[in-house]
Amino acid sequence: MSELDKQTILSNGVTPQIQSQQPGIEKEINPEPIYELESHVGSGKLKGKVALITGGDSGIGKAVAIGYAKEGADVAIVYLDEHEDAENTKQRVEQEGVTCTLHAGDVADEDFCFKVVEEVLKKHGKLNILVNNAARQEVKSSVVDISTEQFKRTFDVNFFAMVHFTKAAIPHLSAGDSLIYTTSINAYVGNKALIDYTSTKGAIVAFTRSIAQELADKGIRVNGVAPGPIWTPLIPATMTTDMQESFGVSTPLGRPGQPADLVESYILLASEGSAYMTGQFIHINGGQYMSS
Repeated sequence: MSELDKQTILSNGVTPQIQSQQPGIEKEINPEPIYELESHVGSGKLKGKVALITGGDSGIGKAVAIGYAKEGADVAIVYLDEHEDAENTKQRVEQEGVTCTLHAGDVADEDFCFKVVEEVLKKHGKLNILVNNAARQEVKSSVVDISTEQFKRTFDVNFFAMVHFTKAAIPHLSAGDSLIYTTSINAYVGNKALIDYTSTKGAIVAFTRSIAQELADKGIRVNGVAPGPIWTPLIPATMTTDMQESFGVSTPLGRPGQPADLVESYILLASEGSAYMTGQFIHINGGQYMSS
């Protein structure tokens, strides 16, 4: 039995809870997600690298930030306005002896995205890894109930922010550097309650595979991770109590994923271990895609 399976606290669902705003506050979620494993001891896979991670204050982004720090990378975290969560993540990252900078703002703002990249270059001197991870979602029972404003906002945060950061980063990347995108199992199987969110995740898959072709001759790798049901603050901030009670239980492995379940995949895609990978997605979903 794995370390995470031994620690699992959600195997039979969760106590329903509601948070009032996206992307959710870490101190309000119960139980707290598992962000790192004691068994992960860094080996310098990313030593000397600088990584920019959107949505890095909590959830998957926080786990990746800690994992990258353990592997020796300096980290720049982009987040909306969860200042306490961001500061806590920064403190944990810096315990690994690396530098961490925080960049607060709305990723839907194109000017902000370009400004962040400029700040990272100024403060860290370079950029080697871009992890586009920030996202929003809203549960609706029918596409008829999704307003045009919601569709636009979801695409602005989930898709166009990724486009802006990519365009800002590419001129500063070199052979061996990596672009990494977070999509979702929903892009492959659909989700009738998250139609706009799922549509953005499908667009991310297509964008990734296209940019991978564009940048291949420059030696810049472009890959992604497609998570299944992962327990993060975004879940109680967006899902109904009924959805939370059954969250992740139907996967073949019988539990929701934890942010820590994804860390090694993001490390692989940022490191030389993925030197012959581009345009690919790693599926981390407890076997859900297999059984769909």
